[in-house]
Amino acid sequence: MSHAATVHMLWTTASVSPDKIPSPDIEYGQLAPTLIVLGAAIVGVLIEALLPRRHRYAAQLFVSVVALAAAFAAVLGLAAGDYGTTKARIAAMGAIAVDGPALFLEGTILLVALVAVFTFAERRLDPAAHGNRVDSFAAQPAAVPGGEAEQAAVKAGFTTTEVFPLVLFAVGGMLVFPAANDLLTLFVALEVFSLPLYVLCALARRHRMLSQEAAVKYFLLGAFSSAFLLFGIALLYGYAGTVTYAGIADVVDGQVGDITPALAGTMGNDALLLIGGAMVLMGLLFKIGAVPFHMWTPDVYQGAPTPVTGFMAAATKVAAFGALLRLLYVVLPGLRWDWRPVMWGVAIVTMLGGAIVAVTQTDVKRLLAYSSIAHAGFILAGVIATTPDGISSVLFYLAAYSFVTLGAFSVVTLVRDAGGEATHLSKWAGLGRRSPLVAAVFAVFLLAFAGIPLTSGFAGKFAVFKAAADGGAGALVVIGVISSAIAAFFYIRVIVLMFFSEPRTEGPSVAVPSPLTSAAIAIGVVVTIVLGVAPQYFLDLAGQAGVFVR
Repeated sequence: MSHAATVHMLWTTASVSPDKIPSPDIEYGQLAPTLIVLGAAIVGVLIEALLPRRHRYAAQLFVSVVALAAAFAAVLGLAAGDYGTTKARIAAMGAIAVDGPALFLEGTILLVALVAVFTFAERRLDPAAHGNRVDSFAAQPAAVPGGEAEQAAVKAGFTTTEVFPLVLFAVGGMLVFPAANDLLTLFVALEVFSLPLYVLCALARRHRMLSQEAAVKYFLLGAFSSAFLLFGIALLYGYAGTVTYAGIADVVDGQVGDITPALAGTMGNDALLLIGGAMVLMGLLFKIGAVPFHMWTPDVYQGAPTPVTGFMAAATKVAAFGALLRLLYVVLPGLRWDWRPVMWGVAIVTMLGGAIVAVTQTDVKRLLAYSSIAHAGFILAGVIATTPDGISSVLFYLAAYSFVTLGAFSVVTLVRDAGGEATHLSKWAGLGRRSPLVAAVFAVFLLAFAGIPLTSGFAGKFAVFKAAADGGAGALVVIGVISSAIAAFFYIRVIVLMFFSEPRTEGPSVAVPSPLTSAAIAIGVVVTIVLGVAPQYFLDLAGQAGVFVR
Protein backbone atom coordinates (compact mmCIF):
# COMPACT_ATOMS: atom_id res chain seq x y z
CA MET A 1 0.00 0.00 0.00
CA SER A 2 1.38 3.40 -0.91
CA HIS A 3 2.42 5.86 1.80
CA ALA A 4 -0.37 8.32 0.95
CA ALA A 5 -2.99 5.57 1.12
CA THR A 6 -1.72 4.47 4.53
CA VAL A 7 -1.93 8.00 5.89
CA HIS A 8 -5.41 8.36 4.40
CA MET A 9 -6.52 5.11 5.98
CA LEU A 10 -5.23 6.21 9.39
CA TRP A 11 -7.06 9.49 8.95
CA THR A 12 -10.36 7.83 8.17
CA THR A 13 -10.14 5.31 11.03
CA ALA A 14 -9.32 8.14 13.42
CA SER A 15 -12.31 10.14 12.23
CA VAL A 16 -14.65 7.14 12.48
CA SER A 17 -13.62 6.25 16.06
CA PRO A 18 -12.44 9.47 17.70
CA ASP A 19 -12.00 7.76 21.09
CA LYS A 20 -8.96 5.74 19.93
CA ILE A 21 -6.35 8.38 20.79
CA PRO A 22 -7.12 10.04 24.12
CA SER A 23 -6.19 13.70 24.16
CA PRO A 24 -3.65 14.40 26.89
CA ASP A 25 -4.99 16.00 30.00
CA ILE A 26 -2.40 18.41 31.40
CA GLU A 27 -2.85 20.26 34.70
CA TYR A 28 -1.06 23.48 33.76
CA GLY A 29 -1.53 25.08 37.16
CA GLN A 30 0.10 22.21 39.02
CA LEU A 31 3.01 22.13 36.57
CA ALA A 32 3.38 25.93 36.58
CA PRO A 33 6.82 26.12 38.30
CA THR A 34 8.48 23.93 35.66
CA LEU A 35 6.61 25.53 32.77
CA ILE A 36 7.53 29.07 33.88
CA VAL A 37 11.23 28.21 34.10
CA LEU A 38 11.36 26.38 30.76
CA GLY A 39 9.33 29.16 29.09
CA ALA A 40 11.81 31.73 30.39
CA ALA A 41 14.70 29.61 29.11
CA ILE A 42 13.18 29.74 25.63
CA VAL A 43 12.74 33.51 25.96
CA GLY A 44 16.43 33.65 26.91
CA VAL A 45 17.38 31.82 23.72
CA LEU A 46 15.34 34.35 21.73
CA ILE A 47 17.06 37.24 23.55
CA GLU A 48 20.44 35.82 22.45
CA ALA A 49 19.18 35.64 18.88
CA LEU A 50 17.36 38.95 18.57
CA LEU A 51 18.74 41.58 20.95
CA PRO A 52 21.94 43.54 20.24
CA ARG A 53 24.92 42.43 22.33
CA ARG A 54 25.02 45.38 24.71
CA HIS A 55 21.43 44.87 25.92
CA ARG A 56 21.58 41.11 26.40
CA TYR A 57 23.10 40.96 29.87
CA ALA A 58 20.47 43.17 31.50
CA ALA A 59 17.60 41.46 29.66
CA GLN A 60 18.82 37.94 30.49
CA LEU A 61 19.38 38.76 34.15
CA PHE A 62 15.91 40.33 34.37
CA VAL A 63 14.18 37.37 32.67
CA SER A 64 16.04 34.80 34.80
CA VAL A 65 15.38 36.48 38.14
CA VAL A 66 11.73 37.20 37.37
CA ALA A 67 11.14 33.65 36.12
CA LEU A 68 12.77 31.99 39.12
CA ALA A 69 10.92 34.27 41.54
CA ALA A 70 7.62 33.63 39.74
CA ALA A 71 8.21 29.88 39.75
CA PHE A 72 8.96 30.00 43.47
CA ALA A 73 5.74 31.96 43.99
CA ALA A 74 3.92 29.24 42.04
CA VAL A 75 5.42 26.57 44.33
CA LEU A 76 4.29 28.56 47.37
CA GLY A 77 0.84 28.90 45.82
CA LEU A 78 0.59 25.14 45.32
CA ALA A 79 1.79 24.52 48.87
CA ALA A 80 -0.73 27.02 50.23
CA GLY A 81 -3.42 25.23 48.21
CA ASP A 82 -2.66 22.03 50.15
CA TYR A 83 -1.14 20.28 47.14
CA GLY A 84 1.69 19.20 49.44
CA THR A 85 -0.58 17.47 51.94
CA THR A 86 -4.26 16.65 51.44
CA LYS A 87 -4.54 17.37 47.71
CA ALA A 88 -1.31 15.60 46.71
CA ARG A 89 -1.87 14.00 43.34
CA ILE A 90 -0.26 12.73 40.16
CA ALA A 91 -0.40 15.18 37.27
CA ALA A 92 0.37 15.19 33.55
CA MET A 93 -1.15 11.78 32.75
CA GLY A 94 0.78 10.05 35.51
CA ALA A 95 4.19 11.50 34.60
CA ILE A 96 4.69 13.98 37.45
CA ALA A 97 3.84 13.75 41.14
CA VAL A 98 2.66 16.91 42.89
CA ASP A 99 3.20 16.18 46.56
CA GLY A 100 5.01 17.43 49.66
CA PRO A 101 8.55 16.24 48.89
CA ALA A 102 8.28 17.42 45.28
CA LEU A 103 7.11 20.92 46.24
CA PHE A 104 9.65 21.24 49.07
CA LEU A 105 12.55 20.23 46.84
CA GLU A 106 11.33 22.35 43.91
CA GLY A 107 11.14 25.37 46.21
CA THR A 108 14.68 24.66 47.46
CA ILE A 109 16.03 24.26 43.92
CA LEU A 110 14.40 27.51 42.79
CA LEU A 111 15.78 29.51 45.72
CA VAL A 112 19.24 28.02 45.18
CA ALA A 113 19.05 28.84 41.48
CA LEU A 114 17.95 32.41 42.22
CA VAL A 115 20.93 32.98 44.50
CA ALA A 116 23.23 31.23 42.01
CA VAL A 117 22.07 33.51 39.18
CA PHE A 118 23.35 36.45 41.26
CA THR A 119 26.82 34.90 41.32
CA PHE A 120 26.62 34.17 37.59
CA ALA A 121 25.84 37.82 36.91
CA GLU A 122 28.79 39.15 38.97
CA ARG A 123 30.91 41.51 36.87
CA ARG A 124 33.19 43.40 39.23
CA LEU A 125 35.66 40.74 40.33
CA ASP A 126 37.91 40.54 37.28
CA PRO A 127 39.61 43.75 36.22
CA ALA A 128 37.81 45.31 33.27
CA ALA A 129 39.18 43.94 30.00
CA HIS A 130 39.52 46.61 27.29
CA GLY A 131 37.07 48.90 29.05
CA ASN A 132 34.41 46.23 29.45
CA ARG A 133 33.37 44.58 32.67
CA VAL A 134 33.73 40.80 32.47
CA ASP A 135 32.34 37.86 34.41
CA SER A 136 33.61 34.35 35.18
CA PHE A 137 32.74 33.00 31.74
CA ALA A 138 34.81 32.80 28.56
CA ALA A 139 34.50 35.63 26.06
CA GLN A 140 33.79 33.22 23.23
CA PRO A 141 33.56 29.63 24.44
CA ALA A 142 33.79 28.17 20.92
CA ALA A 143 37.19 29.76 20.32
CA VAL A 144 40.35 27.69 20.81
CA PRO A 145 41.94 28.59 24.19
CA GLY A 146 44.70 31.11 23.61
CA GLY A 147 43.94 31.31 19.89
CA GLU A 148 43.44 34.41 17.74
CA ALA A 149 39.66 34.18 17.82
CA GLU A 150 39.73 34.23 21.60
CA GLN A 151 42.02 37.26 21.75
CA ALA A 152 39.76 39.09 19.30
CA ALA A 153 36.69 38.20 21.37
CA VAL A 154 38.33 39.43 24.58
CA LYS A 155 39.38 42.67 22.83
CA ALA A 156 35.86 43.21 21.59
CA GLY A 157 34.66 42.69 25.16
CA PHE A 158 32.32 39.82 24.37
CA THR A 159 30.62 38.08 27.28
CA THR A 160 28.77 34.80 27.35
CA THR A 161 25.22 35.76 28.29
CA GLU A 162 24.04 32.33 27.11
CA VAL A 163 24.78 31.03 30.60
CA PHE A 164 21.43 32.37 31.80
CA PRO A 165 19.17 30.33 29.50
CA LEU A 166 21.47 27.33 30.09
CA VAL A 167 20.94 27.63 33.84
CA LEU A 168 17.19 27.93 33.34
CA PHE A 169 17.09 24.78 31.21
CA ALA A 170 19.11 22.97 33.89
CA VAL A 171 16.72 24.20 36.59
CA GLY A 172 13.74 23.08 34.50
CA GLY A 173 15.15 19.56 34.36
CA MET A 174 15.96 19.60 38.07
CA LEU A 175 12.38 20.57 38.93
CA VAL A 176 11.02 17.55 37.05
CA PHE A 177 13.65 15.13 38.39
CA PRO A 178 12.46 14.72 42.01
CA ALA A 179 8.82 14.87 40.91
CA ALA A 180 9.05 12.34 38.07
CA ASN A 181 6.51 9.56 38.53
CA ASP A 182 7.63 7.22 35.79
CA LEU A 183 11.08 6.07 34.78
CA LEU A 184 11.05 7.65 31.32
CA THR A 185 10.18 11.07 32.71
CA LEU A 186 13.03 10.54 35.17
CA PHE A 187 15.45 9.83 32.33
CA VAL A 188 14.34 12.78 30.20
CA ALA A 189 14.64 15.10 33.20
CA LEU A 190 18.12 13.73 33.93
CA GLU A 191 19.26 14.56 30.40
CA VAL A 192 17.57 17.98 30.44
CA PHE A 193 19.50 19.07 33.49
CA SER A 194 22.77 17.26 32.77
CA LEU A 195 23.43 18.56 29.25
CA PRO A 196 23.37 22.28 30.17
CA LEU A 197 25.66 21.52 33.13
CA TYR A 198 28.19 19.79 30.84
CA VAL A 199 28.28 22.96 28.74
CA LEU A 200 28.42 25.35 31.71
CA CYS A 201 31.42 23.47 33.14
CA ALA A 202 33.46 24.26 30.02
CA LEU A 203 32.98 28.03 30.08
CA ALA A 204 35.59 29.32 32.55
CA ARG A 205 37.30 32.57 31.51
CA ARG A 206 40.60 31.73 33.25
CA HIS A 207 42.21 28.27 33.09
CA ARG A 208 40.18 27.37 30.03
CA MET A 209 41.96 24.08 29.32
CA LEU A 210 41.29 22.91 32.88
CA SER A 211 37.67 23.92 32.50
CA GLN A 212 37.24 22.07 29.22
CA GLU A 213 38.96 19.01 30.65
CA ALA A 214 36.50 19.07 33.57
CA ALA A 215 33.56 19.32 31.18
CA VAL A 216 34.76 16.41 29.04
CA LYS A 217 35.33 14.22 32.12
CA TYR A 218 31.89 15.11 33.42
CA PHE A 219 30.33 14.46 30.02
CA LEU A 220 31.95 11.06 29.48
CA LEU A 221 31.25 9.78 32.99
CA GLY A 222 27.78 11.31 32.87
CA ALA A 223 27.07 9.54 29.59
CA PHE A 224 28.13 6.28 31.23
CA SER A 225 25.85 6.82 34.19
CA SER A 226 22.93 7.78 31.91
CA ALA A 227 23.50 4.56 29.98
CA PHE A 228 23.40 2.50 33.20
CA LEU A 229 20.22 4.29 34.25
CA LEU A 230 18.58 3.68 30.89
CA PHE A 231 19.59 0.01 30.85
CA GLY A 232 18.16 -0.32 34.35
CA ILE A 233 14.90 1.24 33.15
CA ALA A 234 14.73 -1.30 30.31
CA LEU A 235 15.24 -4.20 32.73
CA LEU A 236 12.62 -2.86 35.14
CA TYR A 237 10.19 -2.52 32.23
CA GLY A 238 10.88 -6.13 31.31
CA TYR A 239 10.23 -7.10 34.92
CA ALA A 240 7.03 -5.14 35.50
CA GLY A 241 5.63 -4.49 32.03
CA THR A 242 5.29 -0.81 32.90
CA VAL A 243 7.53 2.16 33.65
CA THR A 244 5.19 3.93 36.08
CA TYR A 245 6.36 3.94 39.69
CA ALA A 246 3.08 2.68 41.10
CA GLY A 247 2.86 -0.09 38.49
CA ILE A 248 6.34 -1.38 39.30
CA ALA A 249 5.64 -1.20 43.04
CA ASP A 250 2.48 -3.29 42.52
CA VAL A 251 4.36 -6.00 40.64
CA VAL A 252 7.06 -6.02 43.35
CA ASP A 253 4.30 -6.56 45.92
CA GLY A 254 2.97 -9.45 43.85
CA GLN A 255 -0.17 -7.81 42.45
CA VAL A 256 0.07 -8.36 38.72
CA GLY A 257 -2.49 -6.75 36.45
CA ASP A 258 -3.02 -7.71 32.79
CA ILE A 259 0.08 -9.44 31.45
CA THR A 260 1.26 -8.36 28.00
CA PRO A 261 1.88 -11.54 25.95
CA ALA A 262 5.24 -10.18 24.77
CA LEU A 263 6.40 -9.76 28.37
CA ALA A 264 4.84 -12.90 29.85
CA GLY A 265 8.19 -14.69 29.82
CA THR A 266 10.04 -12.03 31.83
CA MET A 267 7.39 -10.55 34.11
CA GLY A 268 8.04 -11.15 37.78
CA ASN A 269 11.59 -12.39 37.15
CA ASP A 270 13.45 -11.21 40.24
CA ALA A 271 16.86 -11.16 38.55
CA LEU A 272 15.60 -8.41 36.22
CA LEU A 273 14.21 -6.48 39.18
CA LEU A 274 17.42 -6.66 41.21
CA ILE A 275 19.80 -5.86 38.34
CA GLY A 276 17.51 -3.16 36.92
CA GLY A 277 16.99 -1.56 40.32
CA ALA A 278 20.73 -1.63 40.99
CA MET A 279 21.47 0.04 37.65
CA VAL A 280 18.93 2.83 38.19
CA LEU A 281 20.41 3.37 41.66
CA MET A 282 23.89 3.59 40.12
CA GLY A 283 22.73 6.35 37.80
CA LEU A 284 21.30 8.32 40.72
CA LEU A 285 24.25 7.70 43.05
CA PHE A 286 26.53 9.04 40.31
CA LYS A 287 24.62 12.33 40.29
CA ILE A 288 24.77 12.47 44.08
CA GLY A 289 28.52 11.79 44.08
CA ALA A 290 28.45 8.77 46.39
CA VAL A 291 31.72 6.94 46.72
CA PRO A 292 32.24 4.31 44.10
CA PHE A 293 30.79 6.81 41.58
CA HIS A 294 32.43 9.99 42.87
CA MET A 295 35.57 10.21 40.76
CA TRP A 296 34.24 13.06 38.62
CA THR A 297 33.38 15.32 41.57
CA PRO A 298 36.75 16.83 42.57
CA ASP A 299 37.96 17.32 38.98
CA VAL A 300 34.73 18.89 37.81
CA TYR A 301 34.33 21.11 40.88
CA GLN A 302 37.90 22.33 40.47
CA GLY A 303 37.76 22.94 36.72
CA ALA A 304 34.29 24.45 36.33
CA PRO A 305 33.79 28.21 36.76
CA THR A 306 33.22 28.71 40.50
CA PRO A 307 29.65 30.10 40.22
CA VAL A 308 28.75 26.98 38.21
CA THR A 309 30.41 24.75 40.80
CA GLY A 310 28.35 26.33 43.56
CA PHE A 311 25.11 25.96 41.62
CA MET A 312 25.92 22.39 40.59
CA ALA A 313 27.03 21.29 44.06
CA ALA A 314 23.86 22.63 45.65
CA ALA A 315 21.08 22.09 43.14
CA THR A 316 22.13 18.77 41.59
CA LYS A 317 22.35 17.16 45.03
CA VAL A 318 18.86 18.35 45.92
CA ALA A 319 17.35 17.07 42.67
CA ALA A 320 19.19 13.74 42.74
CA PHE A 321 18.36 12.98 46.38
CA GLY A 322 14.72 13.81 45.68
CA ALA A 323 14.65 11.29 42.84
CA LEU A 324 16.51 8.71 44.94
CA LEU A 325 14.03 9.07 47.82
CA ARG A 326 11.07 8.69 45.50
CA LEU A 327 12.60 5.64 43.83
CA LEU A 328 13.38 3.86 47.11
CA TYR A 329 10.21 4.82 48.98
CA VAL A 330 7.63 4.62 46.18
CA VAL A 331 8.96 2.06 43.66
CA LEU A 332 11.08 -0.31 45.72
CA PRO A 333 9.72 -0.32 49.29
CA GLY A 334 9.03 -4.03 48.81
CA LEU A 335 12.75 -4.56 48.18
CA ARG A 336 13.82 -2.80 51.39
CA TRP A 337 15.73 -5.84 52.68
CA ASP A 338 17.67 -5.99 49.43
CA TRP A 339 18.62 -2.35 49.03
CA ARG A 340 19.24 -1.38 52.65
CA PRO A 341 22.47 -3.41 53.08
CA VAL A 342 23.80 -2.03 49.78
CA MET A 343 22.96 1.56 50.77
CA TRP A 344 24.53 0.95 54.18
CA GLY A 345 27.77 0.03 52.45
CA VAL A 346 27.60 3.00 50.10
CA ALA A 347 26.85 5.42 52.93
CA ILE A 348 29.71 4.15 55.12
CA VAL A 349 32.28 4.25 52.31
CA THR A 350 31.02 7.67 51.21
CA MET A 351 31.22 9.26 54.68
CA LEU A 352 34.65 7.86 55.50
CA GLY A 353 36.09 8.18 51.99
CA GLY A 354 35.03 11.79 51.53
CA ALA A 355 36.30 12.82 54.97
CA ILE A 356 39.64 10.99 54.85
CA VAL A 357 40.63 12.05 51.33
CA ALA A 358 39.64 15.66 52.04
CA VAL A 359 42.36 15.84 54.69
CA THR A 360 45.05 15.57 51.99
CA GLN A 361 43.66 18.26 49.67
CA THR A 362 45.60 21.46 48.97
CA ASP A 363 43.04 23.23 46.76
CA VAL A 364 39.99 24.92 48.25
CA LYS A 365 37.62 23.78 45.52
CA ARG A 366 38.81 20.17 45.68
CA LEU A 367 38.52 20.29 49.47
CA LEU A 368 34.90 21.45 49.18
CA ALA A 369 34.30 18.72 46.58
CA TYR A 370 35.44 15.96 48.92
CA SER A 371 33.48 17.59 51.71
CA SER A 372 30.38 17.41 49.48
CA ILE A 373 31.05 13.69 49.00
CA ALA A 374 31.16 13.22 52.78
CA HIS A 375 27.89 15.16 53.09
CA ALA A 376 26.30 12.88 50.51
CA GLY A 377 27.16 10.04 52.88
CA PHE A 378 25.52 11.82 55.82
CA ILE A 379 22.34 12.42 53.80
CA LEU A 380 22.32 8.76 52.71
CA ALA A 381 22.17 7.85 56.41
CA GLY A 382 18.82 9.64 56.53
CA VAL A 383 17.67 7.91 53.33
CA ILE A 384 18.44 4.53 54.89
CA ALA A 385 16.25 5.29 57.93
CA THR A 386 13.11 4.33 55.90
CA THR A 387 10.87 6.25 58.31
CA PRO A 388 8.82 9.43 57.78
CA ASP A 389 11.43 11.21 59.94
CA GLY A 390 14.07 9.96 57.53
CA ILE A 391 12.39 11.73 54.61
CA SER A 392 11.84 15.00 56.45
CA SER A 393 15.38 15.04 57.88
CA VAL A 394 16.82 14.53 54.40
CA LEU A 395 14.67 17.37 53.04
CA PHE A 396 15.85 19.68 55.81
CA TYR A 397 19.51 18.70 55.39
CA LEU A 398 19.34 19.32 51.64
CA ALA A 399 17.86 22.80 52.11
CA ALA A 400 20.43 23.70 54.78
CA TYR A 401 23.41 22.20 52.96
CA SER A 402 22.67 23.80 49.60
CA PHE A 403 22.84 27.36 50.95
CA VAL A 404 26.06 26.71 52.87
CA THR A 405 27.65 25.30 49.71
CA LEU A 406 26.51 28.19 47.54
CA GLY A 407 27.82 30.68 50.07
CA ALA A 408 31.18 28.91 50.40
CA PHE A 409 31.77 28.82 46.65
CA SER A 410 30.70 32.47 46.36
CA VAL A 411 33.40 33.39 48.88
CA VAL A 412 35.95 31.39 46.86
CA THR A 413 35.24 33.66 43.87
CA LEU A 414 36.39 36.70 45.88
CA VAL A 415 39.92 35.57 46.78
CA ARG A 416 42.03 36.48 43.76
CA ASP A 417 45.54 37.07 42.55
CA ALA A 418 46.96 37.96 39.13
CA GLY A 419 45.98 34.60 37.60
CA GLY A 420 42.31 34.81 38.60
CA GLU A 421 40.97 32.97 41.62
CA ALA A 422 43.59 31.89 44.14
CA THR A 423 42.26 28.48 45.09
CA HIS A 424 45.47 26.97 46.48
CA LEU A 425 45.19 26.70 50.27
CA SER A 426 48.69 28.07 50.89
CA LYS A 427 47.53 31.37 49.41
CA TRP A 428 44.71 31.64 51.95
CA ALA A 429 47.20 31.90 54.82
CA GLY A 430 46.62 35.01 56.91
CA LEU A 431 43.47 35.96 55.02
CA GLY A 432 41.82 36.76 58.35
CA ARG A 433 44.26 39.60 58.98
CA ARG A 434 44.05 41.05 55.49
CA SER A 435 40.26 40.94 55.14
CA PRO A 436 38.67 39.79 58.39
CA LEU A 437 35.08 39.98 57.16
CA VAL A 438 35.51 37.59 54.23
CA ALA A 439 37.51 35.17 56.36
CA ALA A 440 34.89 35.31 59.12
CA VAL A 441 32.08 34.57 56.66
CA PHE A 442 34.02 31.64 55.20
CA ALA A 443 34.68 30.41 58.74
CA VAL A 444 30.92 30.43 59.41
CA PHE A 445 30.37 28.25 56.33
CA LEU A 446 33.18 25.88 57.32
CA LEU A 447 31.76 25.53 60.84
CA ALA A 448 28.36 24.76 59.32
CA PHE A 449 29.96 22.09 57.12
CA ALA A 450 31.61 20.66 60.23
CA GLY A 451 28.26 20.60 62.02
CA ILE A 452 29.11 22.88 64.95
CA PRO A 453 26.03 23.81 67.09
CA LEU A 454 24.17 27.05 66.23
CA THR A 455 24.78 26.48 62.51
CA SER A 456 22.39 24.84 60.06
CA GLY A 457 24.88 22.01 59.58
CA PHE A 458 24.39 20.90 63.19
CA ALA A 459 20.60 20.97 62.98
CA GLY A 460 20.68 19.00 59.73
CA LYS A 461 23.18 16.40 60.94
CA PHE A 462 21.33 15.98 64.21
CA ALA A 463 18.02 15.41 62.40
CA VAL A 464 19.53 12.90 59.95
CA PHE A 465 21.46 10.95 62.59
CA LYS A 466 18.45 10.88 64.93
CA ALA A 467 16.26 9.52 62.12
CA ALA A 468 18.89 6.91 61.26
CA ALA A 469 19.21 5.82 64.89
CA ASP A 470 15.42 5.55 65.27
CA GLY A 471 15.32 3.56 62.03
CA GLY A 472 17.67 0.98 63.49
CA ALA A 473 20.89 2.16 61.87
CA GLY A 474 22.76 3.00 65.05
CA ALA A 475 26.11 1.70 63.78
CA LEU A 476 25.79 4.05 60.83
CA VAL A 477 25.39 7.00 63.20
CA VAL A 478 28.58 6.04 65.07
CA ILE A 479 30.51 5.94 61.79
CA GLY A 480 28.88 9.22 60.78
CA VAL A 481 30.04 10.92 63.98
CA ILE A 482 33.57 9.59 63.47
CA SER A 483 33.62 10.93 59.90
CA SER A 484 32.27 14.26 61.15
CA ALA A 485 35.18 14.42 63.57
CA ILE A 486 37.70 13.70 60.78
CA ALA A 487 35.97 16.30 58.62
CA ALA A 488 35.94 18.88 61.41
CA PHE A 489 39.74 18.56 61.52
CA PHE A 490 40.29 19.88 58.01
CA TYR A 491 37.60 22.57 58.22
CA ILE A 492 39.13 23.89 61.43
CA ARG A 493 42.59 23.62 59.85
CA VAL A 494 41.49 26.08 57.13
CA ILE A 495 40.13 28.45 59.79
CA VAL A 496 43.42 28.25 61.71
CA LEU A 497 45.29 28.89 58.46
CA MET A 498 43.23 32.00 57.75
CA PHE A 499 43.35 33.55 61.21
CA PHE A 500 46.57 32.37 62.86
CA SER A 501 49.11 32.28 60.02
CA GLU A 502 51.29 35.15 58.89
CA PRO A 503 49.96 36.70 55.67
CA ARG A 504 52.33 36.28 52.73
CA THR A 505 53.69 39.40 51.08
CA GLU A 506 52.68 38.33 47.56
CA GLY A 507 49.42 36.80 48.74
CA PRO A 508 46.06 37.20 47.02
CA SER A 509 43.77 40.16 47.50
CA VAL A 510 40.07 40.01 48.17
CA ALA A 511 38.12 41.59 45.33
CA VAL A 512 35.26 43.89 46.25
CA PRO A 513 32.14 42.29 44.80
CA SER A 514 29.09 44.04 43.40
CA PRO A 515 25.86 43.85 45.41
CA LEU A 516 24.99 40.65 43.50
CA THR A 517 27.64 38.38 45.03
CA SER A 518 27.39 40.21 48.36
CA ALA A 519 23.68 39.38 48.41
CA ALA A 520 24.37 35.73 47.57
CA ILE A 521 26.89 35.42 50.41
CA ALA A 522 24.66 37.34 52.84
CA ILE A 523 21.70 35.06 52.07
CA GLY A 524 23.96 32.06 52.67
CA VAL A 525 25.08 33.38 56.07
CA VAL A 526 21.55 34.33 57.16
CA VAL A 527 20.08 30.95 56.17
CA THR A 528 22.97 29.14 57.86
CA ILE A 529 22.51 30.96 61.16
CA VAL A 530 18.69 31.02 61.15
CA LEU A 531 18.45 27.29 60.40
CA GLY A 532 21.01 26.71 63.14
CA VAL A 533 19.52 28.88 65.88
CA ALA A 534 15.81 28.30 65.21
CA PRO A 535 15.46 25.19 63.06
CA GLN A 536 12.17 23.98 64.51
CA TYR A 537 9.80 25.80 62.14
CA PHE A 538 11.70 24.51 59.11
CA LEU A 539 11.95 20.98 60.53
CA ASP A 540 8.16 21.04 60.99
CA LEU A 541 7.76 22.29 57.44
CA ALA A 542 9.93 19.43 56.16
CA GLY A 543 7.95 17.04 58.38
CA GLN A 544 4.66 18.14 56.83
CA ALA A 545 6.20 17.82 53.37
CA GLY A 546 7.51 14.31 53.99
CA VAL A 547 4.73 12.15 52.56
CA PHE A 548 5.01 10.76 49.03
CA VAL A 549 1.85 10.40 46.94
CA ARG A 550 1.44 6.87 45.58
